Amino acid sequence: MTEHPILFTIFLIFSGAAVFATLALYARQALLISYILLGVLLGPSAAGLVNDSELVREMSNIGIMFLLFLMGLELNPRELLLLLKKTTTVTVLSSALFAFCGGLVAWLFGFTPQESLIVGAAMMFSSTIIGLKLLPTTVLHHQHTGELVISILLFQDLIAILLLLAMKGGSGNESPLLEIFKLGLALPLLIGVSALFVKFVFYPLMKKFDTIKEYIFLITIGWCLGLAEAATALGLSHEIGAFIAGISLATSPVSFFISENLKPLRDFFLVLFFFSLGAGFDLYMLDDVILPALLIAAAMLLLKPVIFSRLLRSVGEEKMRATEVGARLGQLSEFSLLLAVLAWESKLIGLEASYLIQLATLLTFLVSTYRVLFKYPTPIALTAKLRRD
Repeated sequence: MTEHPILFTIFLIFSGAAVFATLALYARQALLISYILLGVLLGPSAAGLVNDSELVREMSNIGIMFLLFLMGLELNPRELLLLLKKTTTVTVLSSALFAFCGGLVAWLFGFTPQESLIVGAAMMFSSTIIGLKLLPTTVLHHQHTGELVISILLFQDLIAILLLLAMKGGSGNESPLLEIFKLGLALPLLIGVSALFVKFVFYPLMKKFDTIKEYIFLITIGWCLGLAEAATALGLSHEIGAFIAGISLATSPVSFFISENLKPLRDFFLVLFFFSLGAGFDLYMLDDVILPALLIAAAMLLLKPVIFSRLLRSVGEEKMRATEVGARLGQLSEFSLLLAVLAWESKLIGLEASYLIQLATLLTFLVSTYRVLFKYPTPIALTAKLRRD
């Protein structure tokens, strides 16, 4: 165990996940929830067998990148641009409403105005990984439900990046406004460079060696991770870079082959992600934040589906689709967790406020996952009637 800590950690995670997944299937429970509970059980605040939850979380980010990359492969770039125009109003208005509600609850429970503002900001985002993991391929291909979900999540990602830049502004040499200006230049630059690279480098290489499947697999992973790193260097996020990498290959004749071959790799890292959520939470903080966390989580679980549905209907979406999109986006986000940790490390909020955000986020993950699994088609539905992939 001491000689090979990473190997031992992976052994614990995947052997434990296999056992918990088996029990969950027999009990007709969601697999994602079993991974989170396993993380809590093996994490530092319980058994303590996995002490470095941050290492696991960093490894798990690869799964989020592959998830966005594969979703990008399925989308028509022109349709996505049209949808982004439509969902801009929906995203901005909904984010403002969620921030107000979350901040108000925190303020009523005695948190400082600054802490309440940051708690409210953490409420603005929905989970990319929950939203897309529970989105079946058939929905993505034959309806634009998936496109609506992705366009809202991507716009939220941009808002989150701007917010994180503003929070980091005090520690850097450059002003937040200058960094935001650079960010506005970085996105079109990344899109333009990726389009040129795919046309003049990626496609010629793929055509020349298209009979060697191992090479296609290798160059695809390199492209995804390379553009993710380039995005980070430009001030964007890994996720946005990976999504642009996928979009740039959406019209490729081998996009289906790429998609099918990367799914097992994506799932490997996503198990790490959900495990890290549980392992990173400190159970000893429960008594201090359980009541406000329950109230905030309940408010977001009730309000998010309703607000998203109403706003989507106001821009012309039909009622059933708007309701489904609202349900799929009815939780907090990985960005909420990141915001909570960064704000505490920057001494903008106290430890109690940080754990309030983290616990509320985990609670919304648990409940919203079940809401979607029991009502809408997903690849991991509990009944054969709703299982779609």
